[in-house]
Amino acid sequence: MSVKITRRRAITVLAAAAGLPLFLKAGHAQARVFEWQGTSLGASASIKLYHTDEAKARTAVEAAVAELNRLEDMFSLYRPNSVISRLNRDGSVDDAPKEFVELMSYGREVAEQTDGWFDPTVQPLWDLYFRHFTAETVDPAGPSPEAIRQALALVGWRGISIDGAAGRVALARPGMGVTHNALGQGYITDRVTDILRHYGFRNMLVNMGELQAVSSRPDGTAWRIGIADPADQSRAIAEVDVVDKGVATSGGYGTIFDPNGKFTHIIDPHSGRTAPQMLGVTVIADSATKANAYSTPLTLVPKDKRQAIVSLGRGIKAIFVTPDGVTETLEG
Repeated sequence: MSVKITRRRAITVLAAAAGLPLFLKAGHAQARVFEWQGTSLGASASIKLYHTDEAKARTAVEAAVAELNRLEDMFSLYRPNSVISRLNRDGSVDDAPKEFVELMSYGREVAEQTDGWFDPTVQPLWDLYFRHFTAETVDPAGPSPEAIRQALALVGWRGISIDGAAGRVALARPGMGVTHNALGQGYITDRVTDILRHYGFRNMLVNMGELQAVSSRPDGTAWRIGIADPADQSRAIAEVDVVDKGVATSGGYGTIFDPNGKFTHIIDPHSGRTAPQMLGVTVIADSATKANAYSTPLTLVPKDKRQAIVSLGRGIKAIFVTPDGVTETLEG
């Protein structure tokens, strides 16, 4: 088995160490960091918030984790009875929760806006590459052109039909499949953030596979986010200061199918080819959902189409990096 299935660790958080006190301005109580770590849709996840009441922080985080688990029952491809798994298996679901319908509708909207560079129906292509590179005998040249052609015939966002009032989502052709890997983590990040806000927390960093930097740190300084070097994800190649923004990074290096890194997990819905390994794209937007949605197509489009995609995001900022550093920064 040559496939290297590792979730992308494309963002390095440069923040106060968990448990160390942060002293606020005179007249404020001493705030401490409360941190939770776990997983979300198979990726490492964490919550970092400042508090003066640990019991309240624990209660809020417990509610946030319960929301995470509820949403994973909708969006996780790892859970055989999740809503998305049933949709892919049966071709339709008639009892989809409103959150599932909402995210499916948003994904279809972004697909239309980007002329299909973002397409949630690429799952058959992902399955093809996974089967190919986990077979007992592996052709290092990748799947055959015919196998790619057959998988591409099952890809197309226009094949998604949605009846929100009835909770029905259906796929047009047998064998089609949907993935929320380019949306779900951002959406869950935003939903978990809403839960924590409901409990009164304002200064926090929520990472459910993508980031939401809520307000600033309690001393008024921005959250400093390090963008990882595609060649060494333990090292930050650039840094950005973020306040009240969602941050998402996509890069082919996150999941590599072959030892040489020629085939990656980000797949062009038009050609069936995969994104380059050593390009990372970090998007900063008003929500983690939007940042998540636009970071994936920006790893695929030709350079001369990048600005057009960024402009569609209305207010997003995209930072392109290679092991040589930041190569381009675009704003919509």
